[in-house]
Amino acid sequence: MRKARSIWEKGTRLMRMRLVVPLLRSQHTPEHAARGVAVGLAWAMTPLVGIQMWLVFMTWVGSRKFFKWDFSLPLAIAWTWLTNVFTMIPTYYIFYVTGQIMRWRVESIGGYSNLSRIIRDTFMSDLSFGDKWLLFFKLLLQDWGISMAIGCLPWAVIFSVGGYYITLRFMRSRAARRRRKSMMSKGDDYEVGG
Repeated sequence: MRKARSIWEKGTRLMRMRLVVPLLRSQHTPEHAARGVAVGLAWAMTPLVGIQMWLVFMTWVGSRKFFKWDFSLPLAIAWTWLTNVFTMIPTYYIFYVTGQIMRWRVESIGGYSNLSRIIRDTFMSDLSFGDKWLLFFKLLLQDWGISMAIGCLPWAVIFSVGGYYITLRFMRSRAARRRRKSMMSKGDDYEVGG
């Protein structure tokens, strides 16, 4: 009989399966994987939930064609899922507050409930999917957009640079452990066969 999992356990398992397992299965160099994570996190830390995977794909195509620079597309796409429909409101609010601080407008920081209401009202309306997104982006540009666009930049830099170095270190360490393990097993085979 299967044990019922809590929402936290389900979320943790989903994150592991979607973000960590593809990293562990990557057959490319540590640098290739780290670049993929960095690009995915850079796009994840923008107020563009819904089109981030498409933007990663366009970045991959453009970087390969024009700059001869490559990264792991599956890892980049997977790491855009860090921000999603469920984390959108708090993430957007963090971008907004950061942008207001960067614009020296601390006294005019709107409340979290205001942004939450705008997003809920927009997406719970009877409009079509396309019209909902159009209205949402219009509201963002008029009310919150400039601060969010500016405020996401430090987060995108911090997450992408941090993600790159953490992934690079992790993947290099993992490769070294695999080499040591392989050498040890070859040494055992040599002794047995000798």
